[in-house]
Amino acid sequence: MKVTIDNKVVEVAPGTTVYDAAKQIGIDIPKLCYMNLEAVGFKNHPAGCRICVVEIAGRKTLAPSCVSLCSEGMVIKTNSPRVLNARKTVLELILSDHPKDCLICPKSGRCELQDLSVQLGIREIHSVENAEMSTYRRDMSPSIIRDMDKCVMCRRCETACNVIQTVGALNAVNRGFMAVVAPAFENDLINSPCTFCGQCVAVCPTGALTEVDQTQKVIRALVDPSKTVVVQTAPAVRAALGEEFGFEPGTLVTGKMTAALKEMGFDYVFDTDFAADLTIMEEGTELLGRISKFLAGDKNVKLPILTSCCPAWVNFFEHNYPDMLDVPSTARSPQQMFGAVAKTYLADKLGVKREDLVVVSIMPCLAKKYECQRNEFKVNGNPDVDFALSTRELAHLIREANINFKALADAEFDHPMGASTGAAVIFGTTGGVIEAAVRTAYEVFTGKKLEKVDFQELRGLEGIRMATVDFNGTPINIGIAHQLGNARKLLDGIRSGQYNFHAIEIMACPGGCIGGGGQPLHHGNSDIIKARHDAIYREDREKPIRKSHENPYIQKLYEEFLGEPLSEKAHHLLHTHYFDKSK
Repeated sequence: MKVTIDNKVVEVAPGTTVYDAAKQIGIDIPKLCYMNLEAVGFKNHPAGCRICVVEIAGRKTLAPSCVSLCSEGMVIKTNSPRVLNARKTVLELILSDHPKDCLICPKSGRCELQDLSVQLGIREIHSVENAEMSTYRRDMSPSIIRDMDKCVMCRRCETACNVIQTVGALNAVNRGFMAVVAPAFENDLINSPCTFCGQCVAVCPTGALTEVDQTQKVIRALVDPSKTVVVQTAPAVRAALGEEFGFEPGTLVTGKMTAALKEMGFDYVFDTDFAADLTIMEEGTELLGRISKFLAGDKNVKLPILTSCCPAWVNFFEHNYPDMLDVPSTARSPQQMFGAVAKTYLADKLGVKREDLVVVSIMPCLAKKYECQRNEFKVNGNPDVDFALSTRELAHLIREANINFKALADAEFDHPMGASTGAAVIFGTTGGVIEAAVRTAYEVFTGKKLEKVDFQELRGLEGIRMATVDFNGTPINIGIAHQLGNARKLLDGIRSGQYNFHAIEIMACPGGCIGGGGQPLHHGNSDIIKARHDAIYREDREKPIRKSHENPYIQKLYEEFLGEPLSEKAHHLLHTHYFDKSK
């Protein structure tokens, strides 16, 4: 069908919205609540803000372009005086009830409301007398801050939380100027089903939802002469950090990131990938133990084993699947394994007291902030990991330190906890954890050398994937899911007997850690997620060692300190247990 938009004729398919039709011919209609989440195959278009209104010939009222469908011969104006006046009036009403602390707002410089105000030329607010200034308290959790005075009711967070992640922690409440999106229980994230995945933060256009910023605490530790400060960096960070400094998505900046951290004064710069290799040793041994018992006829063995690296996923099954708490691997996440080893093995080597060793994590995930504060990961109140910074926070810290990131020469990680394999790198993307486990489990199970380490059948960006890997005649059924909505489908299928897996990998965020809530904002752009995904596998291919059990520093750790996988010491330091949070 053909429609005319601003005197330009465009041919569109049936079911095309006016907004998408305009975009086809290069007309970008202003928007606020609308968001095309390509990476998860979903669009947020509640038509609530009315910023995207257009004038359609023959209609008395203006129409929201994000939900209005094109029809044959339709004539549309996106820039008539009536349209422009309506957009400005709506935006002025939104701004009339919005805090004016832009200079110190965490979203300053990347606030979509601020950008929209500039685009529409808002320089004064005419309707302040109509506004009722809200007085919502700020909701502080270990990971996320809610400042509901800045909520514009776009409901993007509600879509991310309830539709895509199926967590159900956020709901719209009240009407008019007092309308906000709030937690489902007690108006408090801590007492809600929130998993702290941070996808709500990633889509919020204003400062209503932001991460808990711990950069100043890290700076104070760096300047404290009594503290030895070490930092670990997750694999997904290196594939996305460069975007904050003008690099193309998918550019690996491992060396520059390491150099920046050293220039900021960290005593040692290590790699979480070291702990990812350690995770495979523990989780892989656990997997093989369960499978061996199952094949021997043990009907009580708990299968499928579920990976436990993602703290948002752990929170999700603790809230929603309390009857399955004995199914996931008891292995801690790489972040927590690193912290536990750093504050025992490394502290002893450095001659530093536990309480004087500060462990900082650079993570793509906001749930990591919550994870390191869980009581089971503390010794006498001292956490194994003291502070977790997001990728975005690291970028802020680099800028604050006045470091020219692009001009940095590459630097190497420190040893012993900076050496890793390609298997550890791929932890950063969906399917990577289970592929890393398979590389090691195959050789241990069969006693044969694995020549082909690339398991293409475990890769991809589909929300749910299933594959069978041949362990020399023994078929191992594997399920993979990313995003919690897909995780729910997979686990419900296990409950009902629909699926028969030996092992399942689940990650909470789109694409896995590469799409984490603490990464540079991708706004649902599938191309950015794909570029980061490809970068992870590119680094894997370039590693001289690609199997976790062949990491010589991991071998030395077991020889000198842990004994063997699943030993009493390893179980004490590297494993955990789970809690029923269904109430």
